Amino acid sequence: MILESAKAIISGGASGLGHAVAEFVINAGGQVVIADINEEHGEAAAAALGERARFVRTDVSDEAAVEQAVAQAVETMGGVTLAVSCAGIIGAAMALGKKGPMPAAKFLQVLQVNLLGSFLLSRCSAHAMRDNPESPNGERGVIVNTASVAAYEGQIGQAAYSASKGGVVGMTLPLAREFARYGIRVMAIAPGIFRTPMVASLPEAVQESLGAQIPFPSRLGKPEEYAHMVASIYGNPMLNGTTIRLDGAIRMQPK
Repeated sequence: MILESAKAIISGGASGLGHAVAEFVINAGGQVVIADINEEHGEAAAAALGERARFVRTDVSDEAAVEQAVAQAVETMGGVTLAVSCAGIIGAAMALGKKGPMPAAKFLQVLQVNLLGSFLLSRCSAHAMRDNPESPNGERGVIVNTASVAAYEGQIGQAAYSASKGGVVGMTLPLAREFARYGIRVMAIAPGIFRTPMVASLPEAVQESLGAQIPFPSRLGKPEEYAHMVASIYGNPMLNGTTIRLDGAIRMQPK
């Protein structure tokens, strides 16, 4: 698949990792639909990216909203060839907190945004991709979901977050196997500690401490490095059905 002709829908594309992917696709010559719940940031991001970018307000945990966003992407771009799920929430909380056990609603909210949201965009995008013409090597589309190293080394207070990201890892292979008949690949990326807006809001000393925990390079990951991995996946037809750790060899400690 060639990025310069990509027709991408990116959840969480108004900021952070998702916005970096949107910029990468636009700079390569492709088209982008940003599906994000933050209308102000989404409109601004699309305007800054230019005429080949559009914004659709989307709650990724809402089935109808995701279906509508993909339908608008197909209408706007004439199809979808790349779907990237970057929308997510942390939802850090102790299972047994000072005020009692974690409410089930809090746990469920994290699953709905991080896991269900990724599944909904994958499913709806695959449905649209089936109608794409085949590339010379038989491909019709690529789906990339965002997991996390927390799927493997979740820290104390990350029970909900780790469960949601572990689910993203777990569904990658079965979806890739199912969609293979249509020429659609499915991959996941598990980032380590990246300089997202949430991390960038922390004190500089805290950011430096986080970066120092990474063996090499001993710094926070750059969003453009995540975007470059998405581009590499898009262009390499043998990358399918697995999760790539993008973490500088970090292994998270219990807390």
